[in-house]
Amino acid sequence: MRSKVVKLLLKKELLDVFRDRKAVIMLVLVPILIYPLIFFGAFAVMTMIQSNMEQGEYKIMLDVDDDGELASRLEAYGEKESEKSSSTDASKTEKLSVVTYDDYISSEKIDTTGKSQDDMVNEFLQKEEIDVYVTTEADSNGKLTYKSKYVSSITDSNYGETVVNKVLGQMSADQMKATIEEAGLDAEDVTHPFKIDRKDIASKEQSAGSLLGMILPFMLIVSLLMGTMYPAIDTTAGEKERGTLETLLTLPVRNTEIIIAKFLTVAFMGIISALLNILSMAVMIIYVLKLMQSKMASSMGFDISNFHVSTFVPAMIVTVLAVLAFSLFISAITMCVSAFAKSYKEANNYITPLTLIVMLTGYIGFIPNINLTNKMAMVPVANICLLVKEMLLFKADMGVVAIVLLTNVLYAGIAIMFLGKIYNSESVLFDEGRSNLQLFEKRSNMVKGGVPTSGDAWFLVFFGMIAYLYVGSMFQMNYGIMGILYSQLLILALPLIYVIYTKKSIRKTYSFNGFRPLKFLGALIFFIGVFLAENIFTSLMYELFPEQLDSMNQGMTATLMGDNFLVSILIIALAPAICEEMMFRGFIFSGFRSRYKIVASVIMVSLIFGIYHTSLIRLVPTAMLGAGFAVIVYYTGSIFPSMVMHFLNNSLAVIAMYYPGVLEDTFPLIFSEDMTVLGSLVVGAISVIMIAGGVTIMRKLK
Repeated sequence: MRSKVVKLLLKKELLDVFRDRKAVIMLVLVPILIYPLIFFGAFAVMTMIQSNMEQGEYKIMLDVDDDGELASRLEAYGEKESEKSSSTDASKTEKLSVVTYDDYISSEKIDTTGKSQDDMVNEFLQKEEIDVYVTTEADSNGKLTYKSKYVSSITDSNYGETVVNKVLGQMSADQMKATIEEAGLDAEDVTHPFKIDRKDIASKEQSAGSLLGMILPFMLIVSLLMGTMYPAIDTTAGEKERGTLETLLTLPVRNTEIIIAKFLTVAFMGIISALLNILSMAVMIIYVLKLMQSKMASSMGFDISNFHVSTFVPAMIVTVLAVLAFSLFISAITMCVSAFAKSYKEANNYITPLTLIVMLTGYIGFIPNINLTNKMAMVPVANICLLVKEMLLFKADMGVVAIVLLTNVLYAGIAIMFLGKIYNSESVLFDEGRSNLQLFEKRSNMVKGGVPTSGDAWFLVFFGMIAYLYVGSMFQMNYGIMGILYSQLLILALPLIYVIYTKKSIRKTYSFNGFRPLKFLGALIFFIGVFLAENIFTSLMYELFPEQLDSMNQGMTATLMGDNFLVSILIIALAPAICEEMMFRGFIFSGFRSRYKIVASVIMVSLIFGIYHTSLIRLVPTAMLGAGFAVIVYYTGSIFPSMVMHFLNNSLAVIAMYYPGVLEDTFPLIFSEDMTVLGSLVVGAISVIMIAGGVTIMRKLK
């Protein structure tokens, strides 16, 4: 590789990026302006709302039978607040005006003919003529119940009810104290039989780090993703769309030099965007610290005296290193994804699933009690979030820091190698119309037969995800286990309607083909190997997230246990085996295979399958199973074996829920919750052998 050539190509790529006005706005102006605008905008709105409430006048209508006690207390409260406000700011004159129902009707000369008092009060509240209406009701023992009526959607009414509730609470406390003292007891001793002395030994730096540790990592990875996304698209799909890629490939330069130059450009722009985001956030944090040091902040209970920013210097250094390492990784990934697109618009569609995965994984920083172990240090995205979080909490050790940084660099290297394969493939770089979206063409122009295009597949991925999340969730919330069946039927119907409308071949799209018995045997052996590998990974995830997985299993068990075992098998095992296979290994897989290589198609359909199950913790195990089902369809040429394997997998899950312990007692080495390292190695070896054996049988018969 010639460094001089790489420098020239790098200069060319950087100039192309900076000439793009949209990229400059997203990479430079947005990070600098977004946080100040959000902060000052929110601060201004909150100040305005608070000021309006403090300067407002709230009209309380009473129809109570308490000898005027509530009215006098409300008036006293209003006078007290006015005196308090006038001593600090004369413009803040919060007022309470109290009026009875009868007095208001007579003073305003309101005609109540044909209307009940309740209807009149509702009308007054909705028209904002009054803010709160309070009435009383006595039980058989003469005990009063104060009932307030207000409109929560109206700010003044909502705030006025808060004031009334506060006054009633104080009135109740005073009456309780008087009753206790009348009985000859000490009210303080009765109401507070013991004292509580709370002492937080966390330093101010630890408290601040805890808050920043939840927010900062997520914002960092999102800003890095946004910072690399636009230059990655521009240097790959954008160059295809402009028609300059062909010219570049004809120059006397190597593909490796082109890739390195493009990669360095994207990584450089991502780092700039992330550092600008950090700088912008730092300015806001410093401003907030200065604000909290003011006398006004002290009066509000904020005290950050003796707060030492210097204690965060190690965290800042490691955060910058993490930004550099993650920038290399995410730059390579975004370039790999966008390299498959032939236009800017298409690349944006491809980037969307990546954005969802990164953002969902980034939420791990908000989950309590998840620590950065050696195993978690190798999980992409999550390791960066947890590293920054633990550095801000002063908990991470240098060994784990090194693992996180090195694994991100390693993953980036693997992605660059994959990118090199893409740039050596003319079928990927120069697509020949196999990705068009056919849904919006005239139906009379559609050619009968064939399979969906990759554009059709991507459209159904996004549209189906929206429908599944909203409509499917509604089904499951309202109809329980039957809602799961309705969701599966939705997954089945969407691609089937699409196939029929676009005149595609149902048999070819869904691989409705026969298969030889020996191929099925190979598929079964292969599936058992994949199942064992997935089970090992699930055991690892259980060690990392035991509470989350227990909660998930309990929720599913609660849904199923109210129904018959056979019904659960039909809905949880059989329905997904048919519907999900026809969606993912049928429509989507055939659409991807019409354009992409088989490896890329398997990886993409498996990741989409994992995302559809909307569980971050189960994402990888589910994707592993999805990849196994896709390989079975590819080698057998039929979707029916994958349906059978899918049914077997889900049936085992239902059996484990209805009859806990049966599988563990029968197959202790496979289903044991406390799998040892030796046991994992043995099962892993068996898994590898069965996967290799199953693939060998299926390939020889292909």
